[in-house]
Amino acid sequence: MIALGAVFRPQLPPERLRSVAELADRAGLDELWLWEDCFREGGIASAAAALAWTERVRVGVGLLPVPLRNVTLTAMEAAALHRMFPGRAVLGVGHGAQDGMGRAGARVESPMTLLREYLDALRALLRGERVTAEGRYVRLDGVALDWPPQGPVEVLAGGIGPRTLRLTGEAADGTILTAGTSPDRVRAARRLLAEGRAAAGRAEEDHRIVVYLLTARGADAVERVRADVLAEGAGGDPDAAVAGDAETVARAVRELAGAGADAVILQPTADEPDPEGFVRFAAEEVRPLVP
Repeated sequence: MIALGAVFRPQLPPERLRSVAELADRAGLDELWLWEDCFREGGIASAAAALAWTERVRVGVGLLPVPLRNVTLTAMEAAALHRMFPGRAVLGVGHGAQDGMGRAGARVESPMTLLREYLDALRALLRGERVTAEGRYVRLDGVALDWPPQGPVEVLAGGIGPRTLRLTGEAADGTILTAGTSPDRVRAARRLLAEGRAAAGRAEEDHRIVVYLLTARGADAVERVRADVLAEGAGGDPDAAVAGDAETVARAVRELAGAGADAVILQPTADEPDPEGFVRFAAEEVRPLVP
């Protein structure tokens, strides 16, 4: 069954998160996703709070920018979440927006090299291994977690371009695809991910694909979606966004699922006037229409 979720966008103040998270939990939404977006809410702090306020909804962070975070710290925080809230935390890592990384003094010359080294070290640490690494960016000297997760956990990575998608297939357990990804682009991404898995000898392993879907409802839905796409600029297919009622949104979700998405996360526009209502719409109106 396709998992359905919604994004709590960091344009909202952190104090709004509790009401949205609790509603997502009560309404039966499968997943609630958060962003660590410069220079707004921190992903781990927000995820920990959302998990503590809820009982069953899975909470994802998509994504943690690796230039900002030492891999050991990410492993420590991820392990703590997985031990305290087994099966409910979903963490993704990625390059981060390069402009933001530059402004924070964290931009690197080779984001691809950093992400590869980071994924290898992070997954090994979360498996409970003792890790020594002497990479270009990731350098560890016999590091092991005192409190690793008590079972296997997934590490997802964000990807857009072909090189990054092949890398996430090779080195991550799943991939997060940005809003604006059409069904055709999901199929193309699956092929690139498969190439990466084959190159790493991981062709038989499962690889979860999470896709954001820019979504608006209400009388001004079309105008708000168009404004959001224009504000974001290049990087997606405007026709991949959806504006309309529950059946229109559910149809778009089903098309993404048919293309290979394992989870579709409805992303409200930045100016969504009713975040709680958006979550209720996703859980109570769209969810019943999605297999």
